[in-house]
Amino acid sequence: MADPPHEGGGASPMGSAEDGSSEPEAAAAGGSGAGNTRPRLETRFEQALSLSRIVVVVPVIVLLLSAISSFAYGTDVFVRSIWRVVDDPELTSHNLGFLLLLTDLFLVGATLMIAGFGFYDLFITRIDTGDRPSLRLPAWLRMHDLNDLKARVISMIILVASVSFADVAVESKGGLNTLYLGAAVALVIAALTAFLRFVR
Repeated sequence: MADPPHEGGGASPMGSAEDGSSEPEAAAAGGSGAGNTRPRLETRFEQALSLSRIVVVVPVIVLLLSAISSFAYGTDVFVRSIWRVVDDPELTSHNLGFLLLLTDLFLVGATLMIAGFGFYDLFITRIDTGDRPSLRLPAWLRMHDLNDLKARVISMIILVASVSFADVAVESKGGLNTLYLGAAVALVIAALTAFLRFVR
């Protein structure tokens, strides 16, 4: 008659099976821990990269200060020169050039301010997303992408170039230099217009 199986002999296979099953579980746990480290690093890097947009505040401040300086300079020129226009109210080339100079300075300030609003609106946050009416921007000043910023700034540059050439043409005595300058300004305006029209 065969001897009955011993209790100790029956327990040893079960124990080996349990030991074998615990090893893959430990290896899987170690693998999952190593796998979780990489997404954490990527998340932290992406958060730091997103926060790096704050550096755009620096050019925004510089652009706004430059715009204010242009407005202040134009106002100073107006205050210092208005008495000459009052004393000699005739529409002379000097008076017309004075008015064109003021227009040019204020247009430059407006261009710088538009660029500052565009950078802040695109990189930091939108100004007109709240419910407060005091923070709402006009529709033409809202930037949805870089194409909007590009279109507005280039349009202002074209306007500034046109006014600057008109100022030079009024103050000059004619000649080939004025003709060459007009041709150069026209070429630049045509190139910028074509860029706005075809490059999107």
